[in-house]
Amino acid sequence: MPIELKVPSVGESITKVVIGAWKKKEGDAAARDESLVEIETDKATIELPAPVAGSIARILKREGDAAAVGEVIGYMEEGAAPPVSARGAAAAPAASHGATESAGRTSAVAGGGTAVGGSASSVTAVVAAPARGSGSSPSHVMPAARRAAAETGIAAEQVSGSGPGGRILKEDVQRHAASGGSGSPFVAQRPAASSDAGDDAASNGHSEAAVRQEQAVPMTPLRQRVAARLVESQQTAALLTTFNEVDMHAAMELRNRYKDAYEKKYGVKLGFMSLFVKAAIDALKLYPQLNAEIREMPGRDGQPLPHVVYRNYYDIGVAVSGGKGLVVPVVRNAERMSFAEIERQIADFGARGRDNKLKLEELQGGTFTISNGGVFGSLMSTPIINPPQSGILGLHAIQDRPVAREGQVVIRPMMYIALTYDHRIVDGREAVTFLRRIKECVEDPARVLIEV
Repeated sequence: MPIELKVPSVGESITKVVIGAWKKKEGDAAARDESLVEIETDKATIELPAPVAGSIARILKREGDAAAVGEVIGYMEEGAAPPVSARGAAAAPAASHGATESAGRTSAVAGGGTAVGGSASSVTAVVAAPARGSGSSPSHVMPAARRAAAETGIAAEQVSGSGPGGRILKEDVQRHAASGGSGSPFVAQRPAASSDAGDDAASNGHSEAAVRQEQAVPMTPLRQRVAARLVESQQTAALLTTFNEVDMHAAMELRNRYKDAYEKKYGVKLGFMSLFVKAAIDALKLYPQLNAEIREMPGRDGQPLPHVVYRNYYDIGVAVSGGKGLVVPVVRNAERMSFAEIERQIADFGARGRDNKLKLEELQGGTFTISNGGVFGSLMSTPIINPPQSGILGLHAIQDRPVAREGQVVIRPMMYIALTYDHRIVDGREAVTFLRRIKECVEDPARVLIEV
């Protein structure tokens, strides 16, 4: 009897997912607990293991399809997989048909975009796939497509994607291979222009192909979740941002002096993030409102009443670039960690974030967040807090600027820093002095070490 493959429950607030790369195709054998398919949530990518040893009987949801939690996305047959020869014989006719159809489309391109159907009122324009060298971003190539491309010797980035947002699917690579590497042309219908109109366009220096187009791409669950959280933050909190600037001279000198010995001893590079995390913890201890949140709790009469919940632990969210956007994994109990432990944790988050391998529990919670827009060249910004947190520290690019020091104008590496806070529980004076404390700690790193 077929065994259902269902989307598992992956979090309290997650109801929809997107099917990622299938690691097995119909008829393939799979061992118990072997990964079958990647499932993309609004926070991370997880893998669905095989519930039993057997073979894939049927796949209902393909790569890029949306599915609800608990929905059946495929079936397994318990026991041995069918012989490879049997699967190959069944697949051959389909492959032959696909190659023939693709070859037909390719010949249309080779014919210079000949009209199909011969209608006098409209022309079917056949536009070839992008030229080699203008390929898709590597992040748009799904893992299964990349594996298929490697097996057939095709550059995956040069294949035209048909998935959501132009993502390249395994089927796109197979079509590309079947068509002899010419790609899957895009067929677009548009009204035929008169000869006079064409002459006018040519005389104005405009190509007929330069038409105004729009493309509707469904928002991914991750993008939807980010959008909802940003709107929630703006609508529920009283957001205000204060700024300061930090002279990074001492921190850069410290790093340059010890970076080689540090990496040799701890196996990780000495960066600035660990210093800012430690400086933030130092400031949060002095101004606990920024490590607190507003929470509805029963009052003395049993009715819901807003409370300010203070924490004596410091779980610092650190924004990193993920394969599908910005994610904020959490460094838990950061106050107990050394500089090296924090650097290792952030480096690990960054590496796994790029591969979409972060776990859901690593992306949940947090008492305060640090976002570093400087890695993208941002000079100044107003970050948005992550509800229900009450503060977020924004770091920016380091630039050499002239500053006054002891009556002299000198060039120093300067960074603007920003603190966005919830004015409902954080007063302006506390926010300004909090940011000034971070400035003091970074400009004189010894303060963090001896806690003065």
